[in-house]
Amino acid sequence: MNEPHIDDLIAVDNEYSDRDFDVKISVPEFNCVCPKTGLPDFGTIHIDYIPDKKIIELKSLKLYMVKYRNIGIFHESVTNRILDDLRLALEPRQITITADFSPRGGIHTEVISSWKK
Repeated sequence: MNEPHIDDLIAVDNEYSDRDFDVKISVPEFNCVCPKTGLPDFGTIHIDYIPDKKIIELKSLKLYMVKYRNIGIFHESVTNRILDDLRLALEPRQITITADFSPRGGIHTEVISSWKK
């Protein structure tokens, strides 16, 4: 399985680009690997964006997210990488990614990263 890449994300035309509306997507079965211990990290990725001319095709998003399963990456890095890839693929008016990771070793992590035109 390859690493996730922006080219995995398919953007389709937004039929309602003349107005602002909020798109909220949750990926409740997200997982990646701790780069230090090799142990799995589980969490929910929340995507909240106001599209401009493009919206995300959901199957491509699912296949993109699954590619993180065996990637060793810190919580902060994965959150910002997803934000960067979606921002470049969609060019939304604004976007926020919230990564809410399950506790491990008694520590709960939530990372929020945003971008606005």
